[in-house]
This record gives sequence, structure tokens and C-alpha cells, in this order.
Amino acid sequence: MRKPLPLHPLTLCVLASLAASAGVHAQTKEEGSDRKVSDLATVSVSASRIDRPDLVAPTPTLPITAEELKLDSRTNIGAALNDLPQFRATSSPQTTGSNTGAGNAPVDLRGLGISRTLVLQDGRRISSDNDLNTIPSIVVKSVDVVTGGASAAWGSGAVGGVVNISLDHDFVGFKAGAQAGQSTYNDGKEKRFEAAWGTDFADGRGHFLVGGEFLDNDGIVPRSSRSRAGRWSTLSNGKQLELMPDVGFSDAAYGGLILPRKLPGGAEDTSALAGKAFNPDGSLRDFQYGRVVGALMSGGEGPSNDDYSPLSAPQKRYSVLASGRYDLNDDVRLTAEVRHSRMYNNYIWFGDHNRGEGFSVKIDNAFLPQQVRDVMQAEGRETINIGRFNNDINYPHIDFERRTTQATLALDGYAGDWRWSAYYSHGEAEANFDTPGFILREAWANAIDSVIDPSTGKPVCRVSLATPAMHCVPINVFGEGAPSQEAIDYVTGTPQQRARTTLDVFGASLRGEPWELPAGPVSVAFGVEGRREAIDQRVGELDAAKAFRSFNFSAMKGSFNVKEAFGEVLVPLVRDVPGLNNLALSAAARISDYNTTGSIWSWKLGFTNEFVDGFRGRVARSRDIRSANLGELFTTTTTGWSYVTDPTNNQTVYALSNGGGNPGLSPETADTLTAGLSWSPRAVEGLDLSVDYFNIDIKDVITTIGLQDILNRCAAGNAELCSRVERDAGGNITRIVSTYTNLSQYKTDGVDLEASYRRDARLFGVPGRLRLRTLATWVNSLSTDDGVKRMEYVGSQGYAFGLGVPKWRAVSSIAFDSDAFSLNARARYLSAGDYDRNQNIVNNRIGSYVYYDVGGAYRLGGEGRVELYASANNVFNKKAPIAATFSPYYDVMGAYYTAGVRVKF
Repeated sequence: MRKPLPLHPLTLCVLASLAASAGVHAQTKEEGSDRKVSDLATVSVSASRIDRPDLVAPTPTLPITAEELKLDSRTNIGAALNDLPQFRATSSPQTTGSNTGAGNAPVDLRGLGISRTLVLQDGRRISSDNDLNTIPSIVVKSVDVVTGGASAAWGSGAVGGVVNISLDHDFVGFKAGAQAGQSTYNDGKEKRFEAAWGTDFADGRGHFLVGGEFLDNDGIVPRSSRSRAGRWSTLSNGKQLELMPDVGFSDAAYGGLILPRKLPGGAEDTSALAGKAFNPDGSLRDFQYGRVVGALMSGGEGPSNDDYSPLSAPQKRYSVLASGRYDLNDDVRLTAEVRHSRMYNNYIWFGDHNRGEGFSVKIDNAFLPQQVRDVMQAEGRETINIGRFNNDINYPHIDFERRTTQATLALDGYAGDWRWSAYYSHGEAEANFDTPGFILREAWANAIDSVIDPSTGKPVCRVSLATPAMHCVPINVFGEGAPSQEAIDYVTGTPQQRARTTLDVFGASLRGEPWELPAGPVSVAFGVEGRREAIDQRVGELDAAKAFRSFNFSAMKGSFNVKEAFGEVLVPLVRDVPGLNNLALSAAARISDYNTTGSIWSWKLGFTNEFVDGFRGRVARSRDIRSANLGELFTTTTTGWSYVTDPTNNQTVYALSNGGGNPGLSPETADTLTAGLSWSPRAVEGLDLSVDYFNIDIKDVITTIGLQDILNRCAAGNAELCSRVERDAGGNITRIVSTYTNLSQYKTDGVDLEASYRRDARLFGVPGRLRLRTLATWVNSLSTDDGVKRMEYVGSQGYAFGLGVPKWRAVSSIAFDSDAFSLNARARYLSAGDYDRNQNIVNNRIGSYVYYDVGGAYRLGGEGRVELYASANNVFNKKAPIAATFSPYYDVMGAYYTAGVRVKF
């Protein structure tokens, strides 16, 4: 038998788009038989980059079949992977409910950040920055997860590992499905449709595959529809910080709140107007205060964005993919593929309110209620300051869409005993935003300053008296609903962004087995790769003029390119010796030359061995690299609002935050060690056990820092981070800048465990297959060091915008599958932790959690042509911890039920 030629990553980039058998092993061929390009097989991504069925991969690889991905009826691959303990769900409809990343579905291995998990489709980089929503799930055959550094094999970005999505290029026939779901609270409703068709042509020399899906998700609006999510915040109780419920603004009210004046020495404002709020008719009432802590309060009538903004972002999306291949002759195959997706929606975002010192109104304001004017005259006041919750002034919406298109052309084949491959891929990703309803700074100032026109007796802008030609519409802000639509249209506008990111990548490789050793053939692979990424982001005229008072989109343009050369070798050292049944060495090296940061090396050295039959070991040491990506270098300003606690006074504030890129970033390097054992005892067929240790130490870490961490590190003495915190004259936080930066160190280590068992079984007298599987991860440490302060994040798992991971996370499943029906059940475990371990919060402890999911399917017709299925996630409706508003770990949605039908012909 002729052994399959070893595979290289660039070879896989082409071969993975061809018809394939499942698994990590290449197809073998009869020695001396006619070799045809149709014998080429898709090979799943393995850690060694050279696929040899007789040897163990040096880095842990977790294979996941399409059937396993469907068990919980998740609506995209990213959501299904985020349930696994090796991943951290940093971005999902829940965690992006009120920011510009809504609707993305990236994955994050080890909690190291999505930029350190390299996502591939059939071995190729995808455009759209790790977003798995862009790939139709119905055409996916399997997913392989490499949980260890793989930069030498795959290039920048593979520090935490690699996720490779393999498509079902051998599919022949037609299949379709439809499903619907909703939460136990009759919200979060979702509809999803999918279909795929595959066929051979030209007497089997060619194959065509097309598939697509559409999803419409209502999301959950507002955030306060879940009592344990909306309106929670960390406030000071006078001695310690405490998570408190029903938190709203204390410095703004519906229709307006007259704010106390700041008196010398901090004396109390005894004005009869202080603390009065405006009723809809302009009359005054006493504002009902709760427990006031700075600009926030628990209880009372304080308004909150949580009563309007979504907990889970509504979204609509579709994705389609078409792939064709044709054998030009017995030695060369041509593959062409195109993928397109669009994600879009329009929903309430966050409000543009007048808070802090509010806005000033003069005594001669045209709309000022006479009751207020009389008191001002009696007290000798010329102005009052008003804090206003502007829900009646075009409460801002976000109208967004993301479009992704990628096309690939590939050739591969044989040249003598060597296999070669070459490919080129071009991708474009658009991100377009319109956010109507934000207040224009100059127009607002002019409209607020209104007087009575002495010639007409009607309200007019003061500026119009001085300059009659200036268009201005005076605005009445005294009472909810008081502003006229004409005035609202005058003082508000629409921030706009149009961004296009492009990816061009090519590669060529050659691989073969040039030498034979006593223990087996030596496999080598080498090649070149090139990549260019660019972004062109444009904004509206008003944004360019910085006309909006809350935020403005920023223009951006930039690019980088990288040229790479690589080589790999796999050397069998000893075979069929007691204790060394199959000892092999694997090594890889890559030189990457970036036009932005220069040249940098990555490498890997690993050993694998089979000690006794079925008992194997692996160890790998690698130097992995990651150069800053487009987003980190050039990304536009991102905008959000979050509750944070100011360490200088323990006051909780609702702070504006802006993120963005940093062209001055240095590349990061990671030292990665993985070591593991696996056992598949021959005495117990179907049983597989494995344990793997990982240790990743990253230097010059490219990262953003959580808003609270910025404040804490600033308080600890980090002057550079203090420069990112902006304050007003009174020392109140007005903005926090969380742009990308280089930290000294980012480190994690822990252990992965897996146990699985498969056997034939009977249930209710029906023969089938029983599968049991448990995956667990124990994390010893996940820490960052900025050179001044080291912070530990293990167990910090309730805080939305930190880096925390649980100490233990596990998922166990049991499934029975037969031709007639299938049943499955699953338990998801999270160990106990804290809302935020890096703050002294009196009630931040979170106990351990277990979520239970169940599902089943019933098949009708021959070969299960029609399948009816249903599932329930969090079937017992376990409540989330308090304040887990955006946590990636806890289910704030509640029990969720899904039912659907699949057909195939």
C-alpha cells in the first residue's frame, strides 16, 4: 500500500475544499494503481500540519461532527462552540446588545481574545474577522479545534489555537430545514431556514455544492425585561461596594430635573427648585430619590437606558455558499468557491441624555414655566441647570448591516511522487452603520437658548435675533413630550459609517516523502504564502466635522502585507520497541515579513509516542507570534456606555467609552507548552480518555483593557492608563478610552480533560448507537501584567467586560441515535466564582451552576428522509446570577424551546 503524502497547511488550503472522508487521516491508495486526482482527500486540520495516520498529532485536536453541533439546536457554529469549556463566549447577541459589534459570532480559545484564535474554512483564512455567522451551518461536515499554538504552521493569529470548519463537499442530493424557537417568557423569538443541494457532473469528474440559511431573531428588548439583568450596578454602601438592584440616574429625569447648584465648600443647595422634576404639562413635582450614590441611585424614579436598550440584540442574517470542483485531468484538480453573507437590523441603541451638570437655561427662556421663573426671580437666580433623560427626542437607533463576500480559486495535484497545491482568495467585508437620533452640539445649544421674539411674541432662538438668516428651531424641553417634532428634527442627526475591509491571500506548497528510515518515511513540506489586508472606512459629513456631542464615527484607512516562507518535517525515530512503539519528532518553522513591523520567526518542536497499544503521549513546545491586525492598528472609534466604579471615590458612574486602533503596536510573542496523554484501551472498545496540560505565556500583549481594569490600574499607579481617563472640572469621569495597547504579559495555564464512550445499544427495543462524552477544562491562572500591577482573572466570571474565566468548566452529554429516532441530554457546569474578583464587592459571590439541555428527533420515511426535532436549553429555567447582564457564561434568557423539521432527498 502506498502511504498518503504528508499534508501542509497551504496544501490543505486547497485540498480541504475538495471531496473528503471524515477524520484526520488521509486516504490510502494501492501501490501501482492508476493515480488520479480524484483520490485526493480533504484532511481536517491537525496540529502537526503533516497528516500521518500512523502517528499522533503533537498538539491536542478536538474533532466535532455536524451531528454533535446540531444536538442543542444552536443557530450558528460559533454559539455551539461557545458551549465547550475550551472557549469563552466574548461576543454573542447577549454580550453585544448595545454596542457596534452586535450580531457577530466569533470564537475565543482559552479566553485569550478572539484575535488569538485563527478561524479557517477548509484550511483557508476567512474574511470577516473570525465571524462564524458568515458560514452556512448546513454545508458544514465537521469542525476541528486545535487547542495549542500553531503559528509556525498557520501564521499569525494561532496563539490560542485554530478552528477549522470543513465543508461537506461530497454531499449529493437535496436537504432543507426550518425551525422556530422562543424563550419561556414568550420573547427572544427566532425563525431559521436552511437548504443545500449537491450533485456530480461530467461523469463524476466534477462536483457542485450550494447551500444557504436565513435567520430572523427578535432579540430581547428591553434589558430590564429580566429582573436579574437590567438596572443592576455596583454602588458604594458607604463602606464597601455592593451590587444593587433598580439602579437609575440620579441626575436626570423624564422631562427634566432641576439639578442642585454646586455651592462653595460643598454646602447643601436650599433652593426651592433643587430636586424638582417637570411633569408632562411643565408643572413641577418632587423627584423621588432612592439611595443616591453620585450620579446613580438604587430605587426611586431614576430613569435607565436598560428600560429601552436590548439585552439580546435583534438581528437578521443570511449566508450562502457555492463550491465547484473539476478534475482537469488525472493529475490536476480545479476548485472554485464563493461565499456571501449579510447581517442587518434596526433597533433602539442607547440614549443621548443630558447628565452630569446638565444644560443651562436662562430666566428669559421662551418656554420656561412661569412657576419656575417666579421662584428664580425670588431667589435671584439667572440660570438653572437641568438634567434630562431624552427618551422623547428621537431615542437613538442603530441601523446596521455587515456584508461579507469571499471567492477562492485553487489548483492542486501530483508531480511525480510529490503533491503540490496553489490557491488565491479574495474577500471583502463591509460594516455599515446609521445611528439616527443623536444630538448635534451646536444646534442643541442654539435651540435651548430661546427667547420671545419682541416683534411676533413667539418663541425664537436667541441666535436668530442677532442673525435672522440663521435657521434655528427653538425647543421646549420642560416636560416629557414637550419638544416639537420640528425642533427634534433640527437638534438631531445621524452619525454614519461605511467601512470596507479586504483580504487577498495566496499560497503554494510542495510536500512529499523523500527519505525512508527504519521507523518509516520522513515527511517534508515547504512553501510560500502572501497576504494583504486593507481597510477603507468613511464617515458622514457631520461625523467628520465632529458635530455630535456624544460621539462621532471616525474615518480610517490603512493596510498591511506579509510575505512568509515555511518548512516542516516529521521524522519517525523508533518503531516497535517496548515502550517506544511509535516515537516521532515533528518540527516546523516560519519566517513572516510584515511591512508594518518587520520580520519575525515562529517555530514548533514536538514529540509523540505510543508507549503501549492504545496508550499515547505528546509534548510540543512552540514560539508563536501575532502581529497587530487591521482592527488593532487602524479601527475606528467604537462607542459604548457602561457602569464603572471610580476608585478615587467609590462612586459608580455610567461612563462613555471609546475604543479604537493604535498604529504604534509591537508584535506579540508567545511561548507555548502542551503535553498530554491519551488512552484507548483495546479491552474496552469505544472508550477514549485524554488529559492535556497547556501553558501559554504571551509577551508584549496586544489587547484592550476592560474599563474597570483601566480605572483600577490607573489607581495602582499606571500613568499611561490614567491618560485614558477623562474627567470634568469636578473630577467626574466623562470618558474612558480603551484603545489597543501593548501590555507586558498575558499568561494562562491549565488542563483539558476528555472522556468519551461509544457502543452499539438498544433503546425501547430499537437498535442504535450510544454516545457519552465529557469535556472539562481546569484553569490554574489567567493573568495580565502591565508592568505595574498583575491582575488574576480566574473565577472572575460575572463581570461583563473583563477577561475572567471559571476555574472549572465542563459539559457532559449522552445521546442515543438510531434510524427511527434519537434522544440526547446535556449538562453544562460552571464552578463557583465572583462577579468581579478584582473589586471589593460585598455580595459578588456566585455559586456553582449547572444547566441542563434535552432534545430529540423522530424520523419518518425511508432512510430518515423527514426528521421532526425539538430541544430545550436550560430546561429547568435556572436564573442567572444578579447583575450578569452581559456575562458570556450565564443564561439570562431563561429556558429556550426550539422545534423544527429537516428533509433530505
